[in-house]
Amino acid sequence: MRLSSLSAFFPAYNEESNLVSMYESLSATLPQVAAEYEIIIVNDGSRDGTGAIADRLAKEDSRVRHIRHETNRGYGAAVATGCEASRHEYLFFTDGDNQFDVSQISLFVPFAAEFDAVIGYRINRRDPFIRVLNGHAWNRLVGWMFGLRVKDIDCAFKLIRRSALPAGRLESSGAMVSTELLVKLVRAGCSIREVGVRHRPRVAGKQTGANPRVVLRAFRELYAFRRKLRREGP
Repeated sequence: MRLSSLSAFFPAYNEESNLVSMYESLSATLPQVAAEYEIIIVNDGSRDGTGAIADRLAKEDSRVRHIRHETNRGYGAAVATGCEASRHEYLFFTDGDNQFDVSQISLFVPFAAEFDAVIGYRINRRDPFIRVLNGHAWNRLVGWMFGLRVKDIDCAFKLIRRSALPAGRLESSGAMVSTELLVKLVRAGCSIREVGVRHRPRVAGKQTGANPRVVLRAFRELYAFRRKLRREGP
């Protein structure tokens, strides 16, 4: 089974060491799962060679689009930009750090006709212990606050029918974006299927998820989002 058309994007912030291999992995995989596809690199204000590499890839391959944020706006803003830029029937997004084997999207495609969103959960997450611990605590907190019963909210491996995306731009600029997206999908009555995916250690580039500023931004956005939902009602 192949999808009719697919937009695949990934945020990239100072990922010059990972960009070419990400492109090569997607280019090898996507023709097997979609009749038509595009690859969108969302360059979130990178200060290394990410922009130059993305420009070259877009010049060499007409299926590649490079979208640049002039300044670093945050992971959530990059995901929102990727969602808005996607043109095809389905969209898929992952991270630009090569911690996922993108060929695993083939496990998701058989469920795409039946479910509005197919979302991954990491099997044996290969991150530093503190990130794994923080992720577990965050998952429990968000599940309690919003009644969101999924195994791994922030797993960056998601396939979504574009017509199911919530109206309007995603508002979270940081790590809260996956919570916002899934809560809005559930509140809209969308169907969700979870599929386990293998996870790899990061071998190039630098992680920012444990940065205190990133964590504080996530909590600020979390409580702001909860207040907004309470004002809006069911």
